[in-house]
Amino acid sequence: MTLAELAADVSGTLHDGSSDTLVTGLVTFDSRHVELGSLFVALAGARVDGHDFADQAIEAGAVAVLAARPLGVPAIVVSDVQAAYGRLAKALVRRLPGLGVVGITGSVGKTTTKDLVGQVLSQFGPTTAPPGNRNSEVGMPENVSRLTPDARFLVLEMGARHVGDIAYLTSVVRPQVGVVLSVGTAHLGEFGSREAIAQAKGELVESLPADGTAVLNADDPMVAAMAARTVARVVTFGRSPQATVRAEDVSVDAAGRPAFTLVTPHGTARVSLRLHGEHLVSNALATAAAALHFTDDLPLVAQALNDAEPVSQGRMQVSENPAGVTVINDAYNASPVSVIAALKSLQTIAAGRRMVVVLGQMNELGDTSADDHIEVGRAVGKLRPALLITVGNEDAVRLGAATAEAGVAVVHAADKDAAAELVAQHVRPGEVVLFKASNAVGLMPVADDLAAGVSR
Repeated sequence: MTLAELAADVSGTLHDGSSDTLVTGLVTFDSRHVELGSLFVALAGARVDGHDFADQAIEAGAVAVLAARPLGVPAIVVSDVQAAYGRLAKALVRRLPGLGVVGITGSVGKTTTKDLVGQVLSQFGPTTAPPGNRNSEVGMPENVSRLTPDARFLVLEMGARHVGDIAYLTSVVRPQVGVVLSVGTAHLGEFGSREAIAQAKGELVESLPADGTAVLNADDPMVAAMAARTVARVVTFGRSPQATVRAEDVSVDAAGRPAFTLVTPHGTARVSLRLHGEHLVSNALATAAAALHFTDDLPLVAQALNDAEPVSQGRMQVSENPAGVTVINDAYNASPVSVIAALKSLQTIAAGRRMVVVLGQMNELGDTSADDHIEVGRAVGKLRPALLITVGNEDAVRLGAATAEAGVAVVHAADKDAAAELVAQHVRPGEVVLFKASNAVGLMPVADDLAAGVSR
């Protein structure tokens, strides 16, 4: 698109640039992501003002900046940069009138499901489903800018910290399929109650058109109840016998990889995932239900699930390092439900081998945070690993104390660097090590180093 076209789409004015200059690269608010042909979005945050990085972005290859004021470099000037960013994303989607858009939300599993849906739909046409989890009002437009002219499908996860956030995101991209995975306790501190979380997540299905499909988790009553909030066709998924798309004959192999019979209105098919963790059966069911909005080719959907690989980092990545240590890197984020699921997978994968668990605190749980950490600590105690390394704040200490009551050895690290030192001291060849924490704790690089055999 030319700068003139972009300026028209965002109701902006071009300064210090040529109207026929083409933007061919990523539209990004992160100067580290700028590439040749990018448009840099100068967002002003609480700590950093993107306008201060305009010159750096141009030097890195950006052809212009979306800004609130002239900067002496090619710039499209608007009154509200963030609002203009959203208008640009809306314009990009509008330029592809046949585009099939899938929105995915839920307290747990959004990124994994987005990665699965992207891989399945790519069997039916060019698909944009960027790795990672940029799912906010500033992250999602960057992902939209990855669309190519031949794209048939766009798969986006949608996060929320307040009621109204998902309503805004859906107003930008207008999904035809909305997937709601769960209503848990992630971000309970911001929302105040699970009911408020359900209200926010349900904004996705409220946005769907009458010819769209709401894909709802039959195993989560608060999600299933969202059927009353949409005019779209409702398809449920889950282990429940009443689910439209369900799993039967579930089994898990020695590496923790689940297999099941996929039962749908289009018939049945056997699915054997390459991904680790029985809890991912639910994500695979949601994926199948979403894909079947666009196709009735169940065998190809099932085969695509069989072939799917991990895409985004820190989500149940299982590897063995040169010393023979099996590393389970699930450290991107954590909630009570996801930690319990990861512990179950650890037990399966370990198959009697010595287990080490590295757990950081779970953030944004609100008033129940202390109790939630104690509950998870007791779950670790029942697993009886050889060692628990806790990392982070007082909640992590509480978790460790609850585990220690079961007679499990526990050591505490104040931060990721101290955790890396403890891992180097205590982990031995042949062991299985699980890393799990909220992203802010920073355990992903610690897990990556252990997987690569790198010592700090």
